[in-house]
Amino acid sequence: MSLFDWFADRRKGQFVGKVSQETEESDGLWVKCPECGQVVYRKDLLANASVCNGCGYHYRINSEERIALIADQDTFKPIDLGLSPTDPLGFKDRRAYADRLRESQANTGLKDGVITGICKVEEIPLALAVMDFRFMGGSMGSVVGEKITRLIERATTNQLPLLIVCASGGARMQEGMLSLMQMAKISGALERHREAELLYMPLLTHPTTGGVTASFAMLGDLILAEPKALIGFAGRRVIEQTLREKLPDNFQTAEYLQEHGFVDSIIPRTQLKKTLATLIRLHCSQPVKKQKK
Repeated sequence: MSLFDWFADRRKGQFVGKVSQETEESDGLWVKCPECGQVVYRKDLLANASVCNGCGYHYRINSEERIALIADQDTFKPIDLGLSPTDPLGFKDRRAYADRLRESQANTGLKDGVITGICKVEEIPLALAVMDFRFMGGSMGSVVGEKITRLIERATTNQLPLLIVCASGGARMQEGMLSLMQMAKISGALERHREAELLYMPLLTHPTTGGVTASFAMLGDLILAEPKALIGFAGRRVIEQTLREKLPDNFQTAEYLQEHGFVDSIIPRTQLKKTLATLIRLHCSQPVKKQKK
């Protein structure tokens, strides 16, 4: 759980940074688009990468679905599957952190909020990390930071391009300073990857906030985003109260950030795989080396 989610819980859902999944978690055969109201057959929606045919609204998808959309079939090889979080601070707010971890692990089948591995995209090797918002709001704890750092180091050693799919409420408050240290650790690994003249692209999905935005989400050679993704550091209410002025309605959207130079390209999910392959080919100055065993 991130700091955003904790305050949202305390305020009983009134916090503006909290993102509802109620519409997207329905189990029926038909799904009503929350953007345009169009009713779509669920199988048709899934066949279109969970994007509304009517208005282009991007439904939130989990890490397994994301990997299936990006990687060539049967090419994704996960790494560091055994890493699991602990409770170093014995943290407890309304519930014990250990209980929250067990619940998230049971509900998602994941050890923590990110899956990392090596795959191919149109036959091009790629180091891939995918954050999963279902696991405590995609918050970044020690295990998330360690898994991403190990992936970056492997990408550097094997001369691989790197993609991190970001979906997070920020640093995990239950791990205190340990979670904040992950920002520096990942950033250091990315600098070594950059010094090796390798390509790194973050893909910012809905939502990308807090310490993730303040670190690896904004350190890419090319910063990509999905349409209308919420991207920011602090919540709208906090910023408005600090500045004492009203913010634009589209503030902290991918489109607003692209207009102001923080995002390089907004890529619809249905075009993502082809676009990634094209970008990697264009920006690799030499053929990608085969992965070392």
